[in-house]
Amino acid sequence: MPVSGAAYPFADLALARLLERAEAEAGARFIEARARLFPERGSVWTEVAGTYAMFDGPVSPVTQTFGFGLFAPADAGHLDQLERFFRDRGASVFHEISPLADSAHAALLAGRGYQPFEFTSVVYRPIARDIALVASAVNPAITVRTVRPAEHDRWSATAADGWAENTELREFILRMGRVHGECADTRLFLAEHDGRPIATGALCLRGRVALLAGASTIPEGRGRGAQNSLLAARLAYAVEHGCDLAMMGAAPGSGSQRNAERHGFRIAYTRTKWRLP
Repeated sequence: MPVSGAAYPFADLALARLLERAEAEAGARFIEARARLFPERGSVWTEVAGTYAMFDGPVSPVTQTFGFGLFAPADAGHLDQLERFFRDRGASVFHEISPLADSAHAALLAGRGYQPFEFTSVVYRPIARDIALVASAVNPAITVRTVRPAEHDRWSATAADGWAENTELREFILRMGRVHGECADTRLFLAEHDGRPIATGALCLRGRVALLAGASTIPEGRGRGAQNSLLAARLAYAVEHGCDLAMMGAAPGSGSQRNAERHGFRIAYTRTKWRLP
């Protein structure tokens, strides 16, 4: 779907820094909220030369780094600090890296035995009043609203039901609603059909960047356009709160990426996730 009246920023190092910092800061706020709600978990984050390292438990998908290689030259000492951060907490070491990072960082990782194993398409689009283009594609039978604090568990249960086939991820998502709800810059959205919740989405506002996440649709609710409605509602909310750029992550070639591209998103770059065996 074309975007009118707004120019796409060039997909360069400056854009990568903007997007990666927005996601890193969103992750840091999540860690802080988790630490307030569940102090026994030991969730904590740190920054080393521009790289944000998150620990949310040894097997949490949040436990990794963001921004590695984008903000400082390759340095073995910095990598030592990051590795100690995870190892001291009994966690494996994961770095998710933009291809716009200095290639010396990839060489540094390879020299230590790291292996690439996962890829994520980072997609983005400018947002302005042209969001009506997205809104025109929604199903009028679907209503979308932000959830109240008392409904955080309901949001989590709906999101988890969309991942029923993945037991480990489902259990993680069941605990996410309260944590996301504790983040001051995050809003949770619920899509309903005939008064029944069928899909979820989350929106994190970081300066001019709106980070879209939390997309999940229960199996019996699929094919009704719930995620289109959630996308339109979240973009409208982001514009009203001063954002002019939206981003999200998707598996390369996935239905999520395809749906995003239909609504004006472009691929900025494909990140590679590295792990230390």
